Amino acid sequence: MKKLLVFQTDFTYKEGAVAAMYGVVKNVDIDIEIITATHEIPQYDTYSASYRLYQYIDFWPKGTIFVSVVDPGVGTSRRTCVAKTKNGYYIVTPDNGTLTHVDKYFGIEEARAIDETINRLHREDNGAVSIFHGRDLFGYCAARLASGIITYEQVGPTYPVEEIKRHEIIEAEVYDDRIEGMFEINDPNFGNIWTNVLLKDFLNFGFKIGDTVHTLVYKNDELIFDQVIPYYDSFGKAPDHSVMIYNNEINKMGLAEVVGNICEDYGFGFGNEFKVIFKR
Repeated sequence: MKKLLVFQTDFTYKEGAVAAMYGVVKNVDIDIEIITATHEIPQYDTYSASYRLYQYIDFWPKGTIFVSVVDPGVGTSRRTCVAKTKNGYYIVTPDNGTLTHVDKYFGIEEARAIDETINRLHREDNGAVSIFHGRDLFGYCAARLASGIITYEQVGPTYPVEEIKRHEIIEAEVYDDRIEGMFEINDPNFGNIWTNVLLKDFLNFGFKIGDTVHTLVYKNDELIFDQVIPYYDSFGKAPDHSVMIYNNEINKMGLAEVVGNICEDYGFGFGNEFKVIFKR
């Protein structure tokens, strides 16, 4: 049985890169099903690529192959790999931090470096191309794996999981009088912002739906937000353009401006320069 291919990149649809990449897959095996996760990862942002895989990977059928190409180091000596996860998936990607969150929350069982002598597209007119591994290497290798032309063991040699490149993941901290976390990713279409504060920690602290929460946000130690706002389980429970706390789709706490954009209106971004504090 052929495996599904799910793609995410920072390519956008503004030119032909995605079509070329998908065309290579179909030339390997026209019956492979290709699904687009997103081609709107922020440019060069391997941290966001890592987080998005973590956000959706576990909802797919076991054995699905994910191709993640956010590759600012394309053509350099960074590793190209196929990782096998402990929860039953494969990820074809440059080893540049993209595996961080999946390794942290689900675990990487094994990593194999792609053998470019057999698992790279070679054409007479592209022998000198070093800047499009999404097409010539990752897409091509993933298609061969999905079709059954190669087994996982034929991807290439293994290398130690401990050598996988990882971003730092910051955990929220719970104190007697507050929870301290950070904004770790955004919800770009709706302008919401997601924290690293787990729902279970938020509830164990004593907050419940309908409570108001003293919420402070710092950017590089400068206080940029200081309000008492409600915690609701639905955006429809708060007035339009009001600010609220909610439980997001992966059971972490988020902040939203209802029918608005909290990131734009309050200057929120994500990264460890943004600290969020929840207090009674």
